[in-house]
Amino acid sequence: MSAEHEHYKWWALSCTSLGMLLATVNSGTLVIALPDLERALGVQLLTLVWVILAYMIASTVLVLTFGRMSDVFGRKRAYVLGFLVFSIASLGAGFASGGTSLILWRILQGAGAALIFANASALVTDAFPREQLGLAMGTNVMVAAVGLVIGPVLGGALVSVSWHWVFWFNLPLGLLGTAWAALVLRELVTPEAEDHFDWLGTVTFVLGLTGLTLGISRGGIVSWADPLTIAALATAAVLLPLFVAIERHTRFPMLDLTLFEDRGFSAATAAAFLGGLSRFSLTFLFVLYFQGAIGDDPILAGLKLAPMALGVLISSPLAGRYADRHGARGLAALGLVVSAAGIAGMTTLTVATPYAVTALWLFVAGAGAGMFNSPNTAAMMGGVPVHRRGIAAGTRMMLQNTGSVLSIAVLLAIVTAAVPRATLLSIFSGLSSGLSAAALDPFIHNLHVAMWVLAGTSLLGAAVSLLRPRRPQEAIVRPEMVTADAYR
Repeated sequence: MSAEHEHYKWWALSCTSLGMLLATVNSGTLVIALPDLERALGVQLLTLVWVILAYMIASTVLVLTFGRMSDVFGRKRAYVLGFLVFSIASLGAGFASGGTSLILWRILQGAGAALIFANASALVTDAFPREQLGLAMGTNVMVAAVGLVIGPVLGGALVSVSWHWVFWFNLPLGLLGTAWAALVLRELVTPEAEDHFDWLGTVTFVLGLTGLTLGISRGGIVSWADPLTIAALATAAVLLPLFVAIERHTRFPMLDLTLFEDRGFSAATAAAFLGGLSRFSLTFLFVLYFQGAIGDDPILAGLKLAPMALGVLISSPLAGRYADRHGARGLAALGLVVSAAGIAGMTTLTVATPYAVTALWLFVAGAGAGMFNSPNTAAMMGGVPVHRRGIAAGTRMMLQNTGSVLSIAVLLAIVTAAVPRATLLSIFSGLSSGLSAAALDPFIHNLHVAMWVLAGTSLLGAAVSLLRPRRPQEAIVRPEMVTADAYR
């Protein structure tokens, strides 16, 4: 179909939605399978956590780089490559024979996901007019919510066959995405004539952000006094400020710092970071709650997680349409307040709480997330110059993923504090059915503390979201920022 065709935008949206579906289904199936992976591979708790973190760190440190590369070399090419890399890595992960090889395949999988994440919202923004952008972003989020519903249930079913299929099921979906994107997508924006790439800034950024995420995640799990933790954080403390200095003075920066001169973009990216920090670990924590504390099997635990994803599914398209007409400022902030209310309600949960109460709070938290995500993303991307949409999308995903990494690392440190090691191993293995309520009390108490931290973070994100301009048009990047001089 020609890019000028009136329906091309919807075909492009189908490609990006397939990418969102692949990413969210994969996340849900893996999290629900963690206890089975621990038993099948005989890995330690730290290794099990790194199966998640390796993917997140890889996608976090590479998404900004790939966003910039797509502005230079083409978004379609990068998006198709992302599907292909993700498919190959999924095949390899299913053949992993131990924790180390599985982590390496997960790193490659994260690289493929970074290519998809860095270009999905930019491709949608290229294809849709500004007045329909909220609806388009809402549709993407809605499809992602479908993946969140399917993922845990599918993961439980796949694990009952073999843990290998938790990764192998990605292969047909990934190959379909590769072919579909290659056939449907068009390059609507001519890649930049100046194809210079900021290699010095890229290497500095990748090493610095890797040090930060590695140090924080390892500090929360192992020890803040561990030599590797200290070395990683010290590396970040040196290289990240150096990266900012490099970007301020290079002619063709990887990160266009002039984007942050726009108040709307700055507030939206900060809110995305806090949103990731407040929400990502919820699924991880509830897998431990359902399988570890309650003793549910993987399929039942997956079904019990569905209300949160259903909340996102219902609220996302409605929020997108509302934001197209009335702006994103108030709605995005309200979404984070609603999420905070749902998370705060979770502090009342115990092993004896009826599931109906748990489902209610999960639904409220999910509905708030849907109210926030699509308006916030649409407002951010709609005000970015055409030739900076790839890097803008990468910046958003980088900050959101960094918040997610910190969420897992910090919350895991809270949940595991003062809980006997034998109890922790039983909970993480999904074998805690023989534990008494008294033995589980320290874990439940820590779970409540973790929820209060997440709720507070969500409220902080709501306050930051209100810093954006009241009128949507004020968030548009100023004309002088799209000139060539602004990038030099």
